[in-house]
Order: sequence, then C-alpha cells, then structure tokens
Amino acid sequence: MPVVCAHALISGRVQGVSFRYYAFHEALRLGVKGWVRNLHDGRVEAVFQGDRPLVERMLAWCRLGPPGARVDEVGVDWWDPQEDLTRFQVVGTANPT
Repeated sequence: MPVVCAHALISGRVQGVSFRYYAFHEALRLGVKGWVRNLHDGRVEAVFQGDRPLVERMLAWCRLGPPGARVDEVGVDWWDPQEDLTRFQVVGTANPT
C-alpha cells in the first residue's frame, strides 16, 4: 500500500484541551508517523504519514478531537511523503510570522 502524507490545520477550541497529546497517542496506536504542534493563532498543525487508510483514520479522529475540544474545521493538504518522518512526536509551538 502506498504511503501518503497529510498536512492538517485544525481550528476551533483545540488548545488547552490536550489535543496534541491525545493526537500523539492516537497516532502511536495507528502506527502513523509525523508531528503535531500548537500555532500562535489558536489552531493546531499536524503532519500524518503512513498507509492511506491509517492517515484517513487519523484525520477522522482530528475532526472529532479529544474530550473538551470543539473542532470547527480540519483543512488538509496532501504532501509528498517525507523521508525524515521516522516516528510521531509533539513538537514546540510554531514561531509567529
């Protein structure tokens, strides 16, 4: 099965509800590689890479989010697979631009 890579921007009440850590554990459970981080504008940004059905399941999870979250939108761009993604991790907050 071909590997795909999805870049997601999740908006709504997604910070202060442990979204990144729930996403981390869901990605580990599914075996998806990539990363997740908070953005300064209140959104969460993530990259998910793996077999397409697993990445689709991860994106479906993002549309629901963890308890306490309210997801308004999940924007997805499909990227070429990234060779440097070897595991899933929570990374620091993105620098403001």
